[in-house]
Amino acid sequence: MSEDERTRAMRSPGDGRPLPPRQDGGLRSGGAPAHQRPSAPPGGSPMGPPAGDPPRSGGRVYGRQRSGGGGPVKPLRRSEEQAPSGPRPPRRRPSGRVILRIVAVLVALLLVTAVGLFFWIDSRLGGIDNALDDYEGRVADTPGTNWLLVGSDSRKGLSAAQRRKLATGRAAGQRTDSMMLLHISDAGDKPTLVSLPRDSAVTVPGKGRHKLNAAYAIGGPSLLVKTVETVTGVRVDHYMEIGFAGFVDIVDAVGGVEIDVRAAVDDPKAGLKLKKGKQVLTGDQALGYVRTRKGGALPDFERTKRQRQFLSAVVKKAASPGVLINPFTSIPLAMSATEAVLVDEGTGAFDMLSLGLAMGDSPVTTVVPFGGNESVDGGTAVKWDREKALGLFNALAEDKPVPKEIIDAG
Repeated sequence: MSEDERTRAMRSPGDGRPLPPRQDGGLRSGGAPAHQRPSAPPGGSPMGPPAGDPPRSGGRVYGRQRSGGGGPVKPLRRSEEQAPSGPRPPRRRPSGRVILRIVAVLVALLLVTAVGLFFWIDSRLGGIDNALDDYEGRVADTPGTNWLLVGSDSRKGLSAAQRRKLATGRAAGQRTDSMMLLHISDAGDKPTLVSLPRDSAVTVPGKGRHKLNAAYAIGGPSLLVKTVETVTGVRVDHYMEIGFAGFVDIVDAVGGVEIDVRAAVDDPKAGLKLKKGKQVLTGDQALGYVRTRKGGALPDFERTKRQRQFLSAVVKKAASPGVLINPFTSIPLAMSATEAVLVDEGTGAFDMLSLGLAMGDSPVTTVVPFGGNESVDGGTAVKWDREKALGLFNALAEDKPVPKEIIDAG
């Protein structure tokens, strides 16, 4: 072995392999210039590493040599680097405490939103002054909660084009188009919804014998409440009124209401044409449906049935989770309802919530039993069956279930 070879062997790495030849072409100590050295034989030589074997540092590969063993080192691409060995550590999941905090924040936001919406609705409710004023001889307070629900024929809010489309016509003054008495029991019984036919022959206090809706035309809500209390013996606790325009807006705000139309209707006077069967009615169609006098041997009797059917359906739809939870329906509904509905000055949002819950509880529905007619105001009015009517209203005044035979009669 020559002196130069011994020198190279002494400078080899710890693994026993000789160092690779220098690439600078310069002289090593005690050696010859690079261009004067003999070329390496195929497969490498003791003067350097085997061909194609990349240099190492700490066991990790940082580059690779070109084939032939010589030339600069070409770095590896990121995708060519060796992946770490062993299984991947599992992904950390949020702890139960974190989940509880998130849920608590969401619940708090919902509560704040609900409370804010509640007080906003309460501030927007329109009050009717003196609707429930006391008067001499007024009926004493009766158990349970009683609402007088009135649909007026007010055209307020309707344009001329809307009046033509809805076939509402023009009416002098303002009258009641429908009236219902809702009794909410304190004893836990189902609510009872009673239609009061607007053409009922009654005695209006201080005005003599008239049709029931004349009381409103003569003296407004206060005289209507007084008349209803006098003829029924039931004390009214809350009064709510809605006109034609508000009726349409509320129905449209909840996306229409599904009604099972029992018989096809074609009534140009009500602007209505419907086929038989279940279908979703728009606001315009719903207004025509509760106003039409077409169908049945007793048109007014059938009309009160449709009004109760529709009122139950629209309140149930408005109180459904799909409407209340969805801000795109609940907020327009709240705006439409508060603009359309008029209540007595003592009625607030809590009372309206109670009304909605009662109507969503599938109330027992009926109409005041009647039999025969009476000539009133130059026309024909409906005469109540005195015995059955007393049985109905006495049950409500005493907060008892209405007898089944009276319910069936209605």
